[in-house]
Amino acid sequence: MSAPRASLDQVPGANQRTPVPATSRWLVLLVMCTGYFLVLLDVTVVNVALPQLGDRLGTGVAGLQWVVDGYAVPLAALLLVGGSLGDVVGHKRVVLGGLVLFGLASLACGLAPTTGVLVAARVLQGVGAALLLPGTLAIIADTFPDRREQARAIGIWASVGSAALPAGPLLGGALVEGLGWRAVFLVNAPIVLVAAVLAVRVVRDRPPSGTTDRGPDWPGSATAVVALGALVLGIVELGHRSTGFGLVALAAAAVAVGGFLLVEHRSPHPMLPLDLLLRRQFVAANAVAGAMNLGTLGTLFLITLYLQTVQQRSPLGAGVALLPLFLPLTVLAPYAGRLASRRGPRLPMVLGLLVGAVGVALLLTASVRSAYPVLLPALLAWGVGLGLLTPAVVAAAIAAVGPERSGLASGANNTARQAGGALGIAIYGAVAGPPDSAGSFVAGMHAMATTTAVLWLAAAGVTLGCVGRGERDR
Repeated sequence: MSAPRASLDQVPGANQRTPVPATSRWLVLLVMCTGYFLVLLDVTVVNVALPQLGDRLGTGVAGLQWVVDGYAVPLAALLLVGGSLGDVVGHKRVVLGGLVLFGLASLACGLAPTTGVLVAARVLQGVGAALLLPGTLAIIADTFPDRREQARAIGIWASVGSAALPAGPLLGGALVEGLGWRAVFLVNAPIVLVAAVLAVRVVRDRPPSGTTDRGPDWPGSATAVVALGALVLGIVELGHRSTGFGLVALAAAAVAVGGFLLVEHRSPHPMLPLDLLLRRQFVAANAVAGAMNLGTLGTLFLITLYLQTVQQRSPLGAGVALLPLFLPLTVLAPYAGRLASRRGPRLPMVLGLLVGAVGVALLLTASVRSAYPVLLPALLAWGVGLGLLTPAVVAAAIAAVGPERSGLASGANNTARQAGGALGIAIYGAVAGPPDSAGSFVAGMHAMATTTAVLWLAAAGVTLGCVGRGERDR
């Protein structure tokens, strides 16, 4: 059941809050977009740096998968804690803490002498991002209580944050070619400093929406980390022929999933209230979000290796080649947000999934020696699909719960996205194998492009059946 379209005056206790002036609201939006930009910038910057990073640190595909998933696993598993912690103690405090931890971990990544140290620092980076990311969206939802204005703000948030995606390959390519792979992590420091100073000055402290006598759901978060980490580890190991260890890891993941559900059922204050799993739109929005990132980040991992290792492009050349994928997401997100506010999230979600499925299916035309014009239509259609889908799937998740649970809703939706991305990188890398075997790698890339297209078509069907069309469906 979706939340009513209403201002915070209709939420119990909300009428004691002083409304945020219009000018300040948009400045708060800018600051929160900076935090979102920071998290997404790291994803695409690191992808472009992977081939050189692997050469310098002497690691193969499995090591590169963990450089990416070392960040993605704690980010996915702890996002619900970040959102719930913000609801309890205040999102401003949690966002500032996340910024500081993210910045310090970025410095550690840039100075890492070995792959093991780098992965450990990436884990800390993921923890900082998990504290930061849900708070940005929750603060926006709190600052813009009107549903239509909130949908527009979410569209802008998605657009500005998505600017990190085209910026990442270009900035990352330039940094890797000019200064080396370490610079892609060190560049975070000045962004953290500016974002933290602005957040202290412009973001208001709000009374926590939860009770102050309860803390985070640490047992739930611990079992979630073990479940997702073991699942990713099992997939990576199976993909690289470590069958026995991989099966043990998958068994541990299954036990941890059962433990998570048991802990959440018994907890008086679970980080994921199981009653939300009975809300059809909430479940559907998060399932689609996970499928979106599973296909997108998994395929992006392969495309990056394809462009640089198989086709021998420079890091900067690969970054430029990826622009048609990321620019449509930046341009279309505000319009998709407005479309979701007028017609509900169903229409842009379905259109985005269908167009995106066509785009990834066109990757089947790519060969080892394909000229760039062969790739261009696939990248453009894929990017247009993501531009339509991203803000709509976030809006659908938030609309499925009440405003007082916005932090939880944003944490759950981002958890689904990041968990899907972590699994996508593990699965797609395992299937495609090392890019040094060009023909086999491209065949694996084709297989996973087909899988993604089928998955997104199925997600479109789920959206049609479960996500509301607009105000009249509430």
